[in-house]
Amino acid sequence: MTCAPKPIMTCARTFTVPVDHPAFAGHFPGMPLLPGAALLDEALHVLEEELGFDPVEWQITTAKFLEPVRPGDVLAVEHSADNDVIRFAVRLAKPDVAERAALSGTLARLHAADAP
Repeated sequence: MTCAPKPIMTCARTFTVPVDHPAFAGHFPGMPLLPGAALLDEALHVLEEELGFDPVEWQITTAKFLEPVRPGDVLAVEHSADNDVIRFAVRLAKPDVAERAALSGTLARLHAADAP
């Protein structure tokens, strides 16, 4: 059995999570974490801007939240894309620690028969 090669990911953008992000207010006092929905939303906005796609034509097929994201964390959004699939990852970039994915996922193009 032969494994398909992993797609090469392109880094779209690196950004720092603001320490005063409104989502931290209720998640969680004394130990703030960025909610997964907020992280996924940010990743999708970066992909939309970088790839110029219409999000209505795509569906999230996988989203795995792998590491907590805290105020001030530096994140890098990476992707690989073809006509029907976009793979993406949001990696934590922390000093003295190997980069780890905080989020990984896949988007699939909706075909006319699948559209809402």
